[in-house]
Amino acid sequence: MGELFIWLISFFILIALLVLLVYQLMCLADLEFDYINPYDSSSRINNVVLPEFFLQGFLCLFYLLTGHWVMSLLCAPYLYYNGRLYTRKQHLMDVTEIFNLLHWEKKQRLFKLAYLVVLLFFSIFWIIWSTLEDVDDD
Repeated sequence: MGELFIWLISFFILIALLVLLVYQLMCLADLEFDYINPYDSSSRINNVVLPEFFLQGFLCLFYLLTGHWVMSLLCAPYLYYNGRLYTRKQHLMDVTEIFNLLHWEKKQRLFKLAYLVVLLFFSIFWIIWSTLEDVDDD
C-alpha cells in the first residue's frame, strides 16, 4: 500500500508541474495574440518559474529517496536543464526581449510539457501496477 501512496504523490506533483507549464504557455499565447501586455505576461511567468524548478527538483529527490531509481534518472535531464537555465540566469523572462524570444520560449515550454506528459504516463502505469500488486497480495 505504501508504493501506491508514493506513486499517487508523484502523480499529483506531476499534475501540478503540468498546470504550471500550461499557465506559462497560456500567458505566452495571450501575449502573442495581444490580449496582455509584455510586462504583465513576463511578471506572471516569472512568478511561477521558480516554483516549477523547486517542484521538479523535489520530485527528482522524492524518487531518489523512495528508491525509484529509473524514474529519478528519467527526471534528471529535465532537472539538469532547469539547473543550467538557473545558473546562466536565463530562467526569467525579460520584458524588453520577450517578443524576440517568444517563439523560442513557447517551444521550450512545449518540450517540457511533452517530457512531463511522458513522465505522467509512466507514473500512471506504476499506479496501476502497484494497485494490481496489492490486489494480488490480498
